Amino acid sequence: MQIKDKVFIVTGGASGLGEGTARMLAAEGGRVVVADMQAEKGEAVAQAIGGAFVQCDVSSEADGQAAVARATSLGRLMGLINCAGIAPAEKTVGKSGAHSLAVYTKTIMVNLVGTFNMIRLAAEAMSRNEPESTGERGVLISTASVAAYDGQIGQAAYSASKGGVVGMTLPIARDLARSGIRNMTIAPGIFGTPMLFGMPKEVQDALAAGVPFPSRLGTPADYAKLVKHIIENDMLNGEVIRLDGAIRMAPK
Repeated sequence: MQIKDKVFIVTGGASGLGEGTARMLAAEGGRVVVADMQAEKGEAVAQAIGGAFVQCDVSSEADGQAAVARATSLGRLMGLINCAGIAPAEKTVGKSGAHSLAVYTKTIMVNLVGTFNMIRLAAEAMSRNEPESTGERGVLISTASVAAYDGQIGQAAYSASKGGVVGMTLPIARDLARSGIRNMTIAPGIFGTPMLFGMPKEVQDALAAGVPFPSRLGTPADYAKLVKHIIENDMLNGEVIRLDGAIRMAPK
Protein backbone atom coordinates (compact mmCIF):
# COMPACT_ATOMS: atom_id res chain seq x y z
CA MET A 1 0.00 0.00 0.00
CA GLN A 2 1.19 3.48 -0.82
CA ILE A 3 0.55 6.31 1.64
CA LYS A 4 0.03 9.04 -0.94
CA ASP A 5 -3.60 10.15 -1.33
CA LYS A 6 -4.84 7.65 1.27
CA VAL A 7 -6.80 8.72 4.37
CA PHE A 8 -5.53 7.84 7.85
CA ILE A 9 -6.79 8.34 11.39
CA VAL A 10 -4.16 8.84 14.10
CA THR A 11 -5.51 8.67 17.65
CA GLY A 12 -3.41 10.54 20.17
CA GLY A 13 -2.17 12.53 17.20
CA ALA A 14 -1.77 15.81 19.08
CA SER A 15 1.53 14.84 20.74
CA GLY A 16 4.22 12.22 21.15
CA LEU A 17 4.18 9.10 18.98
CA GLY A 18 0.87 10.10 17.42
CA GLU A 19 2.07 13.53 16.38
CA GLY A 20 5.25 12.08 14.88
CA THR A 21 3.16 9.58 12.93
CA ALA A 22 0.66 12.19 11.73
CA ARG A 23 3.48 14.40 10.47
CA MET A 24 5.14 11.48 8.67
CA LEU A 25 1.91 10.44 6.95
CA ALA A 26 1.24 14.00 5.79
CA ALA A 27 4.82 14.37 4.53
CA GLU A 28 4.30 11.20 2.48
CA GLY A 29 1.17 12.63 0.87
CA GLY A 30 -1.49 11.08 3.11
CA ARG A 31 -4.62 12.85 4.34
CA VAL A 32 -4.68 12.70 8.13
CA VAL A 33 -7.41 12.97 10.74
CA VAL A 34 -5.89 13.82 14.12
CA ALA A 35 -8.16 12.34 16.82
CA ASP A 36 -7.29 13.50 20.32
CA MET A 37 -8.74 14.85 23.54
CA GLN A 38 -6.35 17.84 23.45
CA ALA A 39 -8.29 20.29 21.29
CA GLU A 40 -5.80 23.16 21.13
CA LYS A 41 -2.77 20.97 20.39
CA GLY A 42 -4.74 18.74 18.04
CA GLU A 43 -6.03 21.67 16.01
CA ALA A 44 -2.49 23.07 15.78
CA VAL A 45 -1.02 19.78 14.52
CA ALA A 46 -3.86 19.31 12.01
CA GLN A 47 -3.42 22.83 10.69
CA ALA A 48 0.35 22.40 10.40
CA ILE A 49 0.04 19.24 8.31
CA GLY A 50 -3.01 20.20 6.27
CA GLY A 51 -5.17 17.61 8.01
CA ALA A 52 -8.36 17.59 10.04
CA PHE A 53 -8.95 17.46 13.79
CA VAL A 54 -11.66 15.62 15.71
CA GLN A 55 -11.88 15.81 19.48
CA CYS A 56 -12.13 12.17 20.42
CA ASP A 57 -12.34 10.03 23.54
CA VAL A 58 -11.33 6.70 22.00
CA SER A 59 -13.43 4.77 24.54
CA SER A 60 -16.59 6.58 23.38
CA GLU A 61 -18.58 4.93 20.60
CA ALA A 62 -20.01 8.28 19.44
CA ASP A 63 -16.58 9.95 19.36
CA GLY A 64 -15.09 7.02 17.47
CA GLN A 65 -17.89 7.13 14.94
CA ALA A 66 -17.36 10.87 14.49
CA ALA A 67 -13.66 10.36 13.78
CA VAL A 68 -14.38 7.64 11.21
CA ALA A 69 -17.10 9.76 9.58
CA ARG A 70 -14.70 12.70 9.27
CA ALA A 71 -12.07 10.43 7.73
CA THR A 72 -14.44 8.88 5.18
CA SER A 73 -15.59 12.37 4.17
CA LEU A 74 -12.02 12.98 2.95
CA GLY A 75 -11.82 9.84 0.79
CA ARG A 76 -11.07 6.15 1.32
CA LEU A 77 -10.08 5.42 4.92
CA MET A 78 -7.15 3.03 4.50
CA GLY A 79 -5.29 3.29 7.79
CA LEU A 80 -5.78 3.64 11.54
CA ILE A 81 -2.86 4.19 13.87
CA ASN A 82 -3.82 3.92 17.55
CA CYS A 83 -1.48 6.00 19.72
CA ALA A 84 -3.90 7.34 22.34
CA GLY A 85 -3.17 6.09 25.85
CA ILE A 86 -2.56 6.82 29.50
CA ALA A 87 0.12 5.46 31.86
CA PRO A 88 -0.76 5.69 35.54
CA ALA A 89 1.54 4.17 38.14
CA GLU A 90 0.14 2.59 41.30
CA LYS A 91 1.05 -0.47 43.35
CA THR A 92 -1.45 -3.26 43.94
CA VAL A 93 -1.17 -2.42 47.63
CA GLY A 94 0.61 0.82 48.46
CA LYS A 95 1.06 3.15 51.40
CA SER A 96 -2.48 4.44 51.00
CA GLY A 97 -4.02 0.99 50.67
CA ALA A 98 -5.36 -1.07 47.77
CA HIS A 99 -4.92 0.01 44.16
CA SER A 100 -7.73 2.33 43.08
CA LEU A 101 -10.27 0.34 41.11
CA ALA A 102 -11.30 3.51 39.28
CA VAL A 103 -7.74 4.06 38.05
CA TYR A 104 -7.45 0.44 36.94
CA THR A 105 -10.79 0.56 35.13
CA LYS A 106 -10.00 3.85 33.38
CA THR A 107 -6.65 2.51 32.18
CA ILE A 108 -8.31 -0.56 30.68
CA MET A 109 -11.06 1.58 29.15
CA VAL A 110 -8.71 4.01 27.43
CA ASN A 111 -5.81 1.75 26.44
CA LEU A 112 -7.60 -1.51 25.66
CA VAL A 113 -11.30 -0.83 25.11
CA GLY A 114 -10.46 2.43 23.33
CA THR A 115 -8.05 0.67 21.00
CA PHE A 116 -10.61 -2.01 20.15
CA ASN A 117 -13.38 0.56 19.74
CA MET A 118 -11.41 2.44 17.09
CA ILE A 119 -10.30 -0.79 15.38
CA ARG A 120 -13.84 -2.15 15.02
CA LEU A 121 -15.27 1.13 13.71
CA ALA A 122 -12.41 1.83 11.29
CA ALA A 123 -12.40 -1.77 10.05
CA GLU A 124 -16.10 -1.63 9.29
CA ALA A 125 -15.53 1.43 7.09
CA MET A 126 -12.46 -0.14 5.46
CA SER A 127 -14.38 -3.32 4.63
CA ARG A 128 -16.44 -1.29 2.15
CA ASN A 129 -13.36 -0.03 0.27
CA GLU A 130 -12.53 -1.09 -3.25
CA PRO A 131 -9.45 -3.29 -2.74
CA GLU A 132 -5.96 -2.38 -3.86
CA SER A 133 -4.33 -4.51 -6.56
CA THR A 134 -3.01 -6.70 -3.71
CA GLY A 135 -6.54 -7.27 -2.39
CA GLU A 136 -5.87 -5.00 0.57
CA ARG A 137 -8.60 -2.71 1.93
CA GLY A 138 -6.79 -1.21 4.91
CA VAL A 139 -4.26 -1.54 7.70
CA LEU A 140 -4.65 -1.14 11.46
CA ILE A 141 -1.66 -0.42 13.71
CA SER A 142 -1.98 -0.24 17.48
CA THR A 143 0.45 0.69 20.23
CA ALA A 144 1.23 -1.72 23.06
CA SER A 145 4.38 -1.43 25.18
CA VAL A 146 7.26 -3.54 26.42
CA ALA A 147 5.33 -3.31 29.70
CA ALA A 148 3.02 -5.95 28.21
CA TYR A 149 5.93 -8.37 28.74
CA ASP A 150 8.19 -6.72 31.34
CA GLY A 151 5.77 -4.85 33.57
CA GLN A 152 7.48 -2.96 36.37
CA ILE A 153 6.43 -2.26 39.94
CA GLY A 154 3.38 -0.03 39.85
CA GLN A 155 2.39 -1.05 36.31
CA ALA A 156 -0.32 -3.65 36.97
CA ALA A 157 -3.03 -1.59 35.26
CA TYR A 158 -0.84 -0.33 32.42
CA SER A 159 0.68 -3.75 31.73
CA ALA A 160 -2.74 -5.42 31.76
CA SER A 161 -4.08 -2.91 29.25
CA LYS A 162 -1.12 -3.28 26.91
CA GLY A 163 -1.07 -7.06 27.34
CA GLY A 164 -4.65 -7.04 26.12
CA VAL A 165 -3.64 -5.12 23.00
CA VAL A 166 -0.92 -7.72 22.34
CA GLY A 167 -3.35 -10.59 22.95
CA MET A 168 -5.98 -9.37 20.48
CA THR A 169 -3.54 -8.64 17.64
CA LEU A 170 -3.64 -12.07 16.01
CA PRO A 171 -7.35 -12.87 16.41
CA ILE A 172 -8.32 -9.49 14.94
CA ALA A 173 -5.97 -10.10 12.00
CA ARG A 174 -7.64 -13.47 11.48
CA ASP A 175 -11.12 -11.97 11.78
CA LEU A 176 -10.37 -9.35 9.14
CA ALA A 177 -8.31 -11.46 6.72
CA ARG A 178 -11.31 -12.19 4.49
CA SER A 179 -11.83 -8.42 4.12
CA GLY A 180 -8.20 -7.79 3.18
CA ILE A 181 -7.53 -5.71 6.29
CA ARG A 182 -4.25 -6.19 8.17
CA ASN A 183 -3.81 -5.72 11.91
CA MET A 184 -0.43 -5.05 13.54
CA THR A 185 0.88 -3.85 16.91
CA ILE A 186 4.05 -2.00 17.88
CA ALA A 187 5.43 -2.43 21.42
CA PRO A 188 7.71 0.57 22.09
CA GLY A 189 10.37 0.60 24.78
CA ILE A 190 11.61 3.76 26.46
CA PHE A 191 10.51 6.64 24.25
CA GLY A 192 10.83 10.38 24.61
CA THR A 193 7.17 11.38 24.83
CA PRO A 194 5.26 13.84 27.05
CA MET A 195 4.58 10.95 29.47
CA LEU A 196 8.29 10.38 29.99
CA PHE A 197 9.31 14.05 29.89
CA GLY A 198 7.16 14.56 32.99
CA MET A 199 9.76 12.56 34.94
CA PRO A 200 12.88 14.12 36.56
CA LYS A 201 15.83 14.55 34.20
CA GLU A 202 17.99 12.10 36.17
CA VAL A 203 15.30 9.43 35.79
CA GLN A 204 15.11 10.06 32.04
CA ASP A 205 18.90 9.75 31.75
CA ALA A 206 18.96 6.53 33.75
CA LEU A 207 16.23 5.02 31.56
CA ALA A 208 18.08 5.98 28.38
CA ALA A 209 21.32 4.50 29.70
CA GLY A 210 19.55 1.19 30.30
CA VAL A 211 18.84 0.67 26.60
CA PRO A 212 21.52 -1.72 25.24
CA PHE A 213 21.78 -0.16 21.78
CA PRO A 214 21.24 2.53 20.78
CA SER A 215 21.59 3.83 24.34
CA ARG A 216 19.12 6.65 24.01
CA LEU A 217 15.43 7.35 24.26
CA GLY A 218 13.37 6.34 21.26
CA THR A 219 11.83 9.20 19.30
CA PRO A 220 8.46 9.71 17.60
CA ALA A 221 10.38 9.62 14.31
CA ASP A 222 11.66 6.10 15.16
CA TYR A 223 8.09 4.97 15.74
CA ALA A 224 6.83 6.67 12.57
CA LYS A 225 9.49 4.90 10.48
CA LEU A 226 8.13 1.54 11.60
CA VAL A 227 4.54 2.64 10.94
CA LYS A 228 5.56 3.58 7.40
CA HIS A 229 7.19 0.21 6.81
CA ILE A 230 4.18 -1.70 8.16
CA ILE A 231 1.84 0.24 5.88
CA GLU A 232 3.97 -0.46 2.83
CA ASN A 233 4.82 -4.12 3.53
CA ASP A 234 1.67 -6.19 3.06
CA MET A 235 3.21 -9.38 4.48
CA LEU A 236 3.26 -7.81 7.94
CA ASN A 237 0.07 -8.97 9.59
CA GLY A 238 -1.07 -10.37 12.94
CA GLU A 239 2.21 -9.69 14.74
CA VAL A 240 3.63 -7.52 17.54
CA ILE A 241 6.98 -5.83 16.88
CA ARG A 242 9.07 -4.70 19.83
CA LEU A 243 10.73 -1.36 19.10
CA ASP A 244 12.99 -1.12 22.09
CA GLY A 245 16.75 -1.19 21.41
CA ALA A 246 16.87 -4.69 23.02
CA ILE A 247 15.84 -3.45 26.48
CA ARG A 248 14.26 -5.80 29.01
CA MET A 249 12.80 -3.87 31.89
CA ALA A 250 13.96 -4.45 35.47
CA PRO A 251 11.36 -4.68 38.28
CA LYS A 252 11.81 -0.95 38.98
